[in-house]
Amino acid sequence: MPGQPLDDGTAHALVAAAAAAPSIHNTQPWRFRLDAAHRTFEVYAERRHPLPHTDPNGRAVHLSVGTALCNLAAAAVHLGWEPVVRLLPRGDRPGPLATVRLAGAPRAALLRRPDLYRAIWRRRSSRVPFLADPVPGPVLAELAEAARSDGALLRRPDAAERDRLLALTAEAEHRCGSDPDRRAESRSCLAAPGAAEGLPVYALGAQDSTGHLPMRAFAGPADGVTTERAAFERDPQLLLLTTRHDGRTDWLRAGQALQHVLLLLTLHGVRASLLHQALEWPDLRDLMAGPGPGRGTAHMLLRIGYGPAGFPTPRHPTTVLLQQPAVLSAAR
Repeated sequence: MPGQPLDDGTAHALVAAAAAAPSIHNTQPWRFRLDAAHRTFEVYAERRHPLPHTDPNGRAVHLSVGTALCNLAAAAVHLGWEPVVRLLPRGDRPGPLATVRLAGAPRAALLRRPDLYRAIWRRRSSRVPFLADPVPGPVLAELAEAARSDGALLRRPDAAERDRLLALTAEAEHRCGSDPDRRAESRSCLAAPGAAEGLPVYALGAQDSTGHLPMRAFAGPADGVTTERAAFERDPQLLLLTTRHDGRTDWLRAGQALQHVLLLLTLHGVRASLLHQALEWPDLRDLMAGPGPGRGTAHMLLRIGYGPAGFPTPRHPTTVLLQQPAVLSAAR
């Protein structure tokens, strides 16, 4: 048996690690319940749909919950447990999006992997210019293998595809800025002082002064927010995360793979920011994976490189996240 008992303190430590994961607009749409008798966490989507215009079908909520699952599993291994993750345990019926059972000491294969737990607390989205230094090939190969182990595919686009993906992202950013409902939803995600969720103004990063890289604009001068402008890298290093299919299980797997990749990048000292805009428009999302059979379904476009670390964003306390069944709900 593992040396770390599953007491109340350990349960809250595991939930704190899970909740350090990234989520769309830092909405943190996850809630947890512990079945202590069976050493099993049930992971639910929050009852309130945080972004009805940006994420009407809940794909980004599932993606966000998947990132929390990755953190929860990494923390379990670090504390001496074997995490057994089951996605959509009740199928399409209402219930948890996943369960994580702590099934004794971890297998040797898990212990031979990098200790992702060390990166959980250091991972930050960085929305500032990166250096031109390329990320080494062996690191990219390790990232691709990590995504594959979680049921997803990760590839580095060539120059032509990179330009195509950036053009789709720019079109999506333009649409987001032109749609009153989307603009209002983005502004609502700016964190008020002392808030436990949302994006503080200091974490918004910069806008590309050259107009080449379409970083997301959550607000502007009309909202009382003046965003710094800077010249971003001319040839950004991009990674595209896809799955073969596009069901709810695939969304959760994509989230697990995304966080696995982000934690490995952190261990290697590589920064990342997420270009999600085009994934929020069905027609543009269909174009992201590219033409031809077998290209899969796109879930995230990552920009990676070396540069300054990002800023921490607020988090709900575990006393809010570790809830009783009556206040939990399945994702829509």
